[in-house]
Amino acid sequence: MNTTTTDPYQLAAQAAAELAQRTGVERHDVAIVLGSGWAEAADGLGNIVADVALADLPGFPAPTVLGHRNLARSVAVGNKAVLVLGGRAHLYEGHPVTTVVHGVRTAIAAGCQTIILTNAAGGLNPAWPVGQPVLLSDQLNLTGDSPMAGPAPSGDLPIRFVDLTEAYSKRLRDLARQVDNTLPEGVYAGLLGGAFETPAEVRMIGNWGADLVGMSTVLETIAARHLGVEVLGISLVTNAAAGTSDELVDHEDVLHAAAEAGPRIVALLRGVLELL
Repeated sequence: MNTTTTDPYQLAAQAAAELAQRTGVERHDVAIVLGSGWAEAADGLGNIVADVALADLPGFPAPTVLGHRNLARSVAVGNKAVLVLGGRAHLYEGHPVTTVVHGVRTAIAAGCQTIILTNAAGGLNPAWPVGQPVLLSDQLNLTGDSPMAGPAPSGDLPIRFVDLTEAYSKRLRDLARQVDNTLPEGVYAGLLGGAFETPAEVRMIGNWGADLVGMSTVLETIAARHLGVEVLGISLVTNAAAGTSDELVDHEDVLHAAAEAGPRIVALLRGVLELL
């Protein structure tokens, strides 16, 4: 991870410039951040223009979580240049929040006006089977952190107090339902992670209105909305949340469920990209 400045927005601009040089693509239109087990989706979205190791870009650590790739891929889908990030950083890995949202800020600095955030999630709704994609309608940030904490954004950047009334774009959700009209919506609770939730924690967040629980996405969404970019969030239910079934939660099972749903996920993502 090559870091040459302490200002997170300048670092994102440096990473975007390096990305343009290494891919030969001056600007990207859409970015997709792939969650645990979604990495194979990067192979089926469109014509591959260039691959760059994430860790070769300023500010990016190499992903350490099983099911993520050390890959930034430029893909042509129709007339759109799509940036696919095959891995993400998490708070539970010991990264600061600025590193966790660095991929999103870099994508926006690279020109992206739409961000698609995907994740593997535990489902609280018993009607959703393992393998069910769910569109995110709202979120609970239970990580204890925020990308808007710390020094105020400088220069011409928007002020830190971002409006999250529509954290996830209704327009983009409607587009996704044009691809698959069976997709349900739900509220995603993002926790610090590092361990799966206890049954008591799941009951608590269910009472707070959550339908899904995971360890990512919420901070990236805040960072993207702060910079005025539309966000489409998609969770893949890879397990029943702790205490909602007799099954124990295991990361290997999460990855297996994500791999099984791969063809449906690729078709959904490609369909959305073609409609944008």
